Amino acid sequence: MTDAQDPSDDDLRLSAGEQGPAPLDWAAGPAKVLPGLHLLSTPIGAARDITLRALDLLAKADVLAAEDTRTLRRLMEIHGIRIDGRPMIPYHDHNGAQARPRIMGLLAEGKSVAYASEAGTPLVADPGFQLARAAIAEGYTVLAAPGASAVLTALAVGGLPTDRFCFLGFPPSQGAARQHWLEEVMAIPATLVMYESPKRIHRLLDDLKQHEGREAALCRELTKRFEEVIRGTLGSVAADIAGRDLKGEIVLLVGRAEAETGDAVDLDAMLRAALAGESLREAVAAVTEATGLPRRQVYQRALALGKDGNG
Repeated sequence: MTDAQDPSDDDLRLSAGEQGPAPLDWAAGPAKVLPGLHLLSTPIGAARDITLRALDLLAKADVLAAEDTRTLRRLMEIHGIRIDGRPMIPYHDHNGAQARPRIMGLLAEGKSVAYASEAGTPLVADPGFQLARAAIAEGYTVLAAPGASAVLTALAVGGLPTDRFCFLGFPPSQGAARQHWLEEVMAIPATLVMYESPKRIHRLLDDLKQHEGREAALCRELTKRFEEVIRGTLGSVAADIAGRDLKGEIVLLVGRAEAETGDAVDLDAMLRAALAGESLREAVAAVTEATGLPRRQVYQRALALGKDGNG
């Protein structure tokens, strides 16, 4: 899965009706790319959303590796970059074990290898983690050319606090594992960033009904022609998309619980007072009801207070 958008040939465009860019003089750029593994970010929709440094790497690296070589070829064509006989190696979730030794061998020869995800930033819900770890373990230089990321793009337009955020990837798709995951992550005191498929987004919002008052932003088709951002509470966002057959991959932002946004609740003080006259179970139930915080968060804090001798 990519970070988080899938740029088809139609999406890798400048804008509707616009001509491609005039070819740049790549000979004027750096004469040679340093040996090592270069992780470069690619557009999540609009072809112009790529950095000059990333284009330099695509033009001058000894070896090109990509999650999807067809998408990378198309991107290079748009920007007038020739492959000129250089190796282009597919590297994705399904062939990593076979492709990684070849790439490591090229690094051992002192080659520069540019690795690009299909869209977005490598290693952010993208392949490349084991490749980067292997290169680091062998002592090769590993560098990044930063750029497009669905996570940061969604945070920029979502309107939720960005002083503390937690990227969660995709929720588990099935049963008890999904419910346990949601119970844990909703207790995190930060803006939550998660990906979800359009087929499961309605179900996800339904699973979050008990938190429907939290701020949220549903970001769809970021940077693409039909980009859409729906802001409000989880409940109002769910209502806004009810009955809609959404297309494109989605980034969902969820704000922290209201009680977690400031000093409105002194959880420790409330637990100590409750534990002074009630059992652990009764105290946790009472404080959970009073604060609206997830029971798991209250229970774990109550246990910690007891272990510290402060209960």
